Amino acid sequence: MKTWILSLVFLLASSAFAQSPTQVTLALNWKAEPEFGGFYAAVLQGIYKKHGLDVKILEGGSGTPTVQMLANNKVEFAIVSADEIILSQDRNTKNKVKGLFAVYQTAPYIVMTHAEKNFKSLKDVFAGEGILSMQSGLPYYQFLVQKFGKPKVKVVPYTGGVSNFLNNKDFSQQGFITTEPLSAEKAGAKVKNFLIADEGFNPYLVVIGATEETLNKKPELAKKLVAASREGWAAYLKDPKATNQYMATLNKSLDLETFNKAADVQKPLIETKETLGSMTATRWETLVQQMKDLKLIKSTPKAQDLFVNY
Repeated sequence: MKTWILSLVFLLASSAFAQSPTQVTLALNWKAEPEFGGFYAAVLQGIYKKHGLDVKILEGGSGTPTVQMLANNKVEFAIVSADEIILSQDRNTKNKVKGLFAVYQTAPYIVMTHAEKNFKSLKDVFAGEGILSMQSGLPYYQFLVQKFGKPKVKVVPYTGGVSNFLNNKDFSQQGFITTEPLSAEKAGAKVKNFLIADEGFNPYLVVIGATEETLNKKPELAKKLVAASREGWAAYLKDPKATNQYMATLNKSLDLETFNKAADVQKPLIETKETLGSMTATRWETLVQQMKDLKLIKSTPKAQDLFVNY
């Protein structure tokens, strides 16, 4: 009798252990904002747990080196950009980082100008008078210089925020379409935005990254994370309000109204006729060639080494 009871207890314990969710950390490269809304939705709505995962989202900040964190095995999954993956593979061929799921199908990088300036195109901004606040080391800045030629506008370092923009009608600046324009408009400015992607430089952004080592050792874990994240993003795109309320408690630098507006603004940059989050070899090949032309990389990584669709 005692043996039977002990066996039953052992079986129940084993079953409970087998069903316990796998703990996973997903490192972000910025604070809780709508660009990560689908991941938070997957946590809040129990989607990750439904897929057998206990996902801890690790917030980042300015300069969080998520690609290096992956390559150095500090985390198994992290948010990176397509150009970061290419740069990483160019410099580190031993533990390659790959993209698994891309949130932004259209990159949200913009140049924000004052509507009163009546610029018709981004080329007009570069060829015009005034000041342009932009990091000259960014790949997309170098791409624009290659395309338009040396800018006539005075280019100054980007320092963040919108205070300089608000105080000077001749001031234009880089930004994210979900962030700086909303802040400027809330302060009373009339803005006009130019998407960098419209000029032909369009890397996938907010990409779940993992190393080849992780994918080889834990392929099912990666597949589950992607499937659950896709479901979380579908839920967030359908109704972001509850998730925004939660993220607003984590990131008090944005109010709830801005969270909701940003979610609306980014929606067309995320939605696609293809499978949500999927990527194409053609897009990766184009980006590799662009970075090669800009002399940002020496090697020529193959598309199949840069990403995988689940």
